[in-house]
Amino acid sequence: MTTSFEPVIGEWYKTPEGAVFEVVALNEHDGTIDVQYADGTVGEFDAETWGMLEVMSTVAPADAAAEYDNMGSDDLHSIEELDGIREDWTQNSFDDFD
Repeated sequence: MTTSFEPVIGEWYKTPEGAVFEVVALNEHDGTIDVQYADGTVGEFDAETWGMLEVMSTVAPADAAAEYDNMGSDDLHSIEELDGIREDWTQNSFDDFD
């Protein structure tokens, strides 16, 4: 049996072998489907391969947001900190080059 439906961004799918992944992007320019597996690894299928896959829709794994849960306060920045970074970028512009 092959996949007879279009991939949907944000939907989770499971292969008969047990691999679980989420569709994270559809690139119409090169005809690829970008996916992220439950373990965090990323991959890609071309449209032809997607059509040959034996996948079924499934629910997100319970720990799908675990990577975000591990973020500490050191990983977060205030608006003021981000504004400072942006100012540094403008000071280092390429406008001074001929």
